[in-house]
Amino acid sequence: MAYRYGNRNQINLFPESMEDYIAPDDPVRAYDAFIGALDFRDLGITFDTHKVGNSQYHPHAMLKLLVYGYSYGIRSSRKLERACHHNLSFIWLTSGLKPDHKTIAEFRRKNKEALAQILKQCAKICIKLNLIEGNTLFLDGTKIRANASIANTWTKKKAKKALKHIDERIKDILTQCDTVDDTEEGLGSLVTMDKELKDQKILKSKVKNILKELQEEESFNTTDLECTSIKKGKNFYAGFNFQSTVDGKEGLILSTDVVSENNDLNQFAFQINQANHTLNKKCQIAVADCGYASTDNLEKIDNQGIKVIVPSQRQVTKKEPSLFAKERFTYQDDYYLCPQGHKLTPYRLNKGNNIVYKIADKKICLACACYGICTTSPTGRTISRLLKEEVRQRLEAQYDEPSSQEVYQLRKEKVELPFGHIKHNLKFDSFLLRGLKGVKAEASILATCFNLVRMITLLGVPGLVKELNAC
Repeated sequence: MAYRYGNRNQINLFPESMEDYIAPDDPVRAYDAFIGALDFRDLGITFDTHKVGNSQYHPHAMLKLLVYGYSYGIRSSRKLERACHHNLSFIWLTSGLKPDHKTIAEFRRKNKEALAQILKQCAKICIKLNLIEGNTLFLDGTKIRANASIANTWTKKKAKKALKHIDERIKDILTQCDTVDDTEEGLGSLVTMDKELKDQKILKSKVKNILKELQEEESFNTTDLECTSIKKGKNFYAGFNFQSTVDGKEGLILSTDVVSENNDLNQFAFQINQANHTLNKKCQIAVADCGYASTDNLEKIDNQGIKVIVPSQRQVTKKEPSLFAKERFTYQDDYYLCPQGHKLTPYRLNKGNNIVYKIADKKICLACACYGICTTSPTGRTISRLLKEEVRQRLEAQYDEPSSQEVYQLRKEKVELPFGHIKHNLKFDSFLLRGLKGVKAEASILATCFNLVRMITLLGVPGLVKELNAC
């Protein structure tokens, strides 16, 4: 059987152009067309062809490089630089430009605000192409590691413990200095001790400054001041909470955000309002899991006439309430009746958002046959009721409706799929940039990458390029 052999030294009469190396349906053409469809002025990137000094790389080329690189899991500026030299699609995309890693990193650093707006323009394009309708929105969050070590996260307890240790070490060094013999061998030891003493005093000063800043904060990380402590199993790591709002029609991401909170309780209203602002209208249905079940937060969206489908923790666990659980008590006319018929009346307002109801006479509880099962408190049984308990009950009943259950069943496949693509396919497990501006920029790029992959699947490369060129 004959073999085919290549010849690197073969001379062609008409050399091939760079354009000939990329097929018409290659995905890189969709990324090229997408960046061409963006309004750079709206992003906040201005062009000035009359600048003096050394010429710089065009923002179009730099943004193409970043978005395309992130889409294939290449985020490091050094790896992006290498791709511009060795990867044919990158060479075509940048038209042969080869920025070095410092230039790439500097562009990303200087344009964080602009990069954070890319997803918004992508969503606007999707709305124009009728790929996002904005009727049903699904919200979810995931925890992503920050570019910082948990070892650099300080609390008051840790700072005080460190100060105590430093003081003990300084005292030990001073004691050793006093007892060192004035000999040749001892001279070297004194120099070493003086140096360590100086280092310990500098460290003590730093820890004192940290403790001073901790008077206002519970904890903070000295590497990235805006990250938070995230718990995973028994361990902690420094990270951020990545929020994503997905449209129900084709599963495209409408908006993202990154916050320095380790739970989702306070996010529902803000994230849905942010998505509605991008839509320029109110959605009809807003869906999230029980992590967002804050009655005050859900009510803000419910008051706008938007149907809220969010289960409470009780509904998710689906546990049958115990014999003397709160659900077994009857509420009427601002008091509770226990299963034995005894009355619990308002006792105090607790933490500003719920009322505590208590048995009028503790002797009733102590003499009750169910004492020890219902309660073991020597002052009798108490029950806590939200000030907006009626709102919570109405939202729970709304979630239990058959039509709501049909919508909620779609939640996982709509809102969790983008996170799966970003984490698994793009190998994204930690942010490269620091601070909220930096991580929001990265979140916006990653969400845009997912949307572009989804748009290519729905329209095909030639079809998407045609639509983007018409925008």
